[in-house]
Amino acid sequence: MDLLQIVIVIGILVLIAKPLGNYVFHVFSNAPNRTDGLFGWAEKPIFAILGLKVRPGMSWKRYALSFVATNFVLVAVSYILLRIQSGLPFNPNGIGNMEPTLVLNTVISFITNTNLQHYSGETGLSYFSQMAVIMMMMFTSAATGFSVAVAFVRGITSKGRTLGNFFEDFVKSHTRIFFPLAILVTLVLVALQVPQTLDPTLSVTTLQGAAQQIAIGPVASLEAIKHLGTNGGGFFGANSAHPFENPSALTNVIEILSMWALPAALPFTYGRFAKSRKHGWVIFSAMMALFLVFLTVAYTAEKSGNPALEALGIDASQGSMEGKEVRFGIAQSALFTTVTTAATTGTVNNMHDTLTPLGGLVPLAEMMLNVVFGGKGVGLVNMLMYAMLAVFICGLMVGRTPEFLGRKIEPREMKLIAVAILAHPFIILAPTAIAFLTDLGKGSISNPGFHGISQVLYEYTSSAANNGSGFEGLADNTPFWNVTTGLVMFFGRYVSMIALLAVAGSMTRKQWVPETIGTFRTDNALFTFLLIGTVILIGALTFLPAIVLGPVAEHLTIRQ
Repeated sequence: MDLLQIVIVIGILVLIAKPLGNYVFHVFSNAPNRTDGLFGWAEKPIFAILGLKVRPGMSWKRYALSFVATNFVLVAVSYILLRIQSGLPFNPNGIGNMEPTLVLNTVISFITNTNLQHYSGETGLSYFSQMAVIMMMMFTSAATGFSVAVAFVRGITSKGRTLGNFFEDFVKSHTRIFFPLAILVTLVLVALQVPQTLDPTLSVTTLQGAAQQIAIGPVASLEAIKHLGTNGGGFFGANSAHPFENPSALTNVIEILSMWALPAALPFTYGRFAKSRKHGWVIFSAMMALFLVFLTVAYTAEKSGNPALEALGIDASQGSMEGKEVRFGIAQSALFTTVTTAATTGTVNNMHDTLTPLGGLVPLAEMMLNVVFGGKGVGLVNMLMYAMLAVFICGLMVGRTPEFLGRKIEPREMKLIAVAILAHPFIILAPTAIAFLTDLGKGSISNPGFHGISQVLYEYTSSAANNGSGFEGLADNTPFWNVTTGLVMFFGRYVSMIALLAVAGSMTRKQWVPETIGTFRTDNALFTFLLIGTVILIGALTFLPAIVLGPVAEHLTIRQ
């Protein structure tokens, strides 16, 4: 039954990914198509208000400046609103203002599509803040990532054209993708008993006669965009383990597909832009192969149980159920865990801090690689970066100038790719070391030893990968963690984005190289294996020493 549940969800994903990818291509192709008739009427007044009746293409520098400036304005507005939320409307529970470093961490977290929460949603934010700040940034951060991914794909596939217009891409991401899908998923979740109300916290009397406060609010709408936008976070502190956020196995499957569908569709969008559907299948196949390996490890590790709990006489016949919801069981918990970190969403339906060491290694490793489907465009862009790296390495091995999609890969592109590749481990490992060298960092660890290393490593890996999930045993709501993770989230988002936009800009200026019999093919099974090997060789081995000190050492310890 466990395997059947997993196979059905993966089967549905495979069925919807390709048509959804084709739809995304039509949205951003800028060629007349049916989506213009469906959504053009809503976009025209928006473009008129913005003064964008004519939307010329942008260079990579102007595109990067446009998205960074837009994000900066949204951060400034959000920071002010959170600092004064106690005096704003829709605050029936009288929630006060946030502490300054927590506000800084929160706005950086949500604008970078990370959604790392150092607060509990139902007690830290008013309804107004949940809707006007958090949900607003969930939409805009997802749209930003989507726009940059499309611009990158245009740059490496088009012949001498620009990357497109950021503001046009940004608006279309909202009107043609996220708003329609979010409305649909919200209605489905409401029908499945997820709350959607502005009523204050309920005061009830239990059967024992005690008073109890039950938090409610506009939950369904936040759940929809948090998964569709691969945002993560949660209306409640327990996230998608909370019965109001995720009440049943059916809503669990809907949330899994919501956060997985668009990242899985983007490889097919890339294939359409490249005018070669085989290229899309190569990227999708590499992502899915890595995903299935991680899912197998996670499921097997959790199903095998935890020897430390078995030694206490706890029944492990169902597997390691610590920190998991009975209504989901091992299968849907392991699948949710693997998908949420593969798609860099960060929402959780079980507590990752209670996973077995190898089970906890899976989300950690997926975020370190950051290419297994990935969030809104991030996974595709990073995988294409590794594809160019694979072509470059293979070209050097056979003594040919590397070519990718009809353009030569030269030192400038490799330097920029090196920046993106090296920045990711640096902003993870350096802060992790600093945290262990200071009492401010070490004092937050709830479980000293190998698991404590995993807690700190996971926090910074989640921040750098813009995932947002956490080993929640870490006491992270302090100025030290708020500031350091805020900086990691910022650099994790913008360094790689800007570097890879520069790569796309460089590719647009190159002369087209005709394909010959000696051209290295990048649309076959051989290249799929080479791509997977490059990801493992470059990405995984970078983090191997840190992984050995954390989850691997813990696994060996409890198995003694």
